[in-house]
Amino acid sequence: MSTKYAIGVDYGTESGRAVLVNLTNGDEIATHVTPYRHGVIDEVLPVNGLKLGMDWALEHPADYIEVLTNSVPAVMKESGISPEDVIGIGIDFTACTMLPIDENGTPLCFVDDYKENPHSWVKLWKHHAAQDEANRLNAIAEERGENFLPRYGGKISSEWMIAKVWQILNEAPEIYDAADQFVEATDWVIMKMCGNLMRNQCTAGYKSIHHKRDGYPSKEFFKALDPRLENIADTKLRGEVYPLGTKAGGLTSEMAEKMGLMAGIAVAVGNVDAHAAVPAVGVVTPGKLVMAMGTSICHLLLGDEEREVEGMCGAVEDGIIPGYFGYEAGQSAVGDIFAWFVDESVPSTVQDQAEEEGISVHEWLEKKAAAYRPGQTGLLALDWWNGNRSVLVDTDLTGLIVGYTLLTKPEEVYRTLLEATAFGTRKIVDAFHNNGVPVDVLYACGGLPQKNRLLMQIYADVTGREIKVAASTQTPALGAAMFAAVAAGTEAGGYDNIVDAASHMARIRDDSFTPIPENQAVYDVLYQEYSKLHDYFGRGENNVMKKLKSLKEQA
Repeated sequence: MSTKYAIGVDYGTESGRAVLVNLTNGDEIATHVTPYRHGVIDEVLPVNGLKLGMDWALEHPADYIEVLTNSVPAVMKESGISPEDVIGIGIDFTACTMLPIDENGTPLCFVDDYKENPHSWVKLWKHHAAQDEANRLNAIAEERGENFLPRYGGKISSEWMIAKVWQILNEAPEIYDAADQFVEATDWVIMKMCGNLMRNQCTAGYKSIHHKRDGYPSKEFFKALDPRLENIADTKLRGEVYPLGTKAGGLTSEMAEKMGLMAGIAVAVGNVDAHAAVPAVGVVTPGKLVMAMGTSICHLLLGDEEREVEGMCGAVEDGIIPGYFGYEAGQSAVGDIFAWFVDESVPSTVQDQAEEEGISVHEWLEKKAAAYRPGQTGLLALDWWNGNRSVLVDTDLTGLIVGYTLLTKPEEVYRTLLEATAFGTRKIVDAFHNNGVPVDVLYACGGLPQKNRLLMQIYADVTGREIKVAASTQTPALGAAMFAAVAAGTEAGGYDNIVDAASHMARIRDDSFTPIPENQAVYDVLYQEYSKLHDYFGRGENNVMKKLKSLKEQA
């Protein structure tokens, strides 16, 4: 029997990438990236030039289909593999990235009557303009003693489905009324491939307050939010929720022709990008925290029982690996912070020196920053350039650097920003570990661990834990391909379950990062100072960040 393959498609913030994977050993045969033609829409609406408000982030759904029709044929052509040997396709996506659709599954931004209203477009995960709705939702849920709230660390984020839907209802009721359903982008793309709209357990559980046994919150709760929302679970969010690895259907003839694949191959239900990465690094048991590191970080962890942890984004039964509670936490900006510094704050002298040495500005800064010992910069930062996801769950918080002098150098600031994100991760690790969800070792995947060794060593020193790094550079896509293999099943050459798939396909580098004791001792001291700043500015004692943001909005 010939070797079989699956395709995983990873939808990120700026682009989508397809990876063709050997199902025998997880080898990545070919990869292709398609940048989103319209990018992140956060200033003006493309169709009419309408200026968007602060904290808006939209996308164009046509860009997602272009990834399928561009990148999938590209990997097939590059590999030379016969389409007959590709048995399935799976995707992972940023979340909550959501959109309103009509009864035909058409995004409302494709409908002439609605396309000039920004609420008809895809709201990207980092759309934070529903913070007012999130604040009210959390206050009402706490007042009512809703039992779902502790499962989400005590707060529902403005990034998630209900807050975003409520914003649409408040600001554009005509869009709310016209929407037949509100869906995750990952579920919509799956529908475009196989014709079936099937909500997946991962996004529903983590982003839409859906519980495996209890379903959505009660009608009484939604009515308490807004009488117009009373029946939303049975109308706008209706439909069965399916476990990961479920076959959503077969690839349609129309899409198969456009993608260069065989019609009828298995299409797995959608998944979240970071969550798909967990089995791809071989994590299928508790005690191992996976960091999907890119523009932001998503922290994933398995547990044997349901525990309450401050600021966690969710504890979902079977949400990542069947048989375990999957815990999620996260940091809203990590790589984005480093990119901001390079793009907006580095002097031209640094750019000139990097160019002279034939390396990127990031590489130059990393090399220079690595020469400093912990504490040597005299700087300390809070990593809230895009708000705080965990443990404070507050998008109105902003960044802070303490300790500047007239002698401060760019590489010192760069190192301080690396350290700040590591301290943010330690906050999350401590929250889990101190609340009965053990964290013994860290696994890192994504672009950052592959590129920045200094960053990984700092994370090991700050958290006091070994860090293992994924061998794959496209770990979420590898995980999506693994779930495609499960959807196809053993009869087609796939696997019966994700644990079996992981045992054959997961890939980890031989080397790892371990804490350096003398560095760890200094970082323990710095972490105490970070924690004081964290609580002072983040827990209400000094709301200067929110006051400044409010004044900016008024201006």
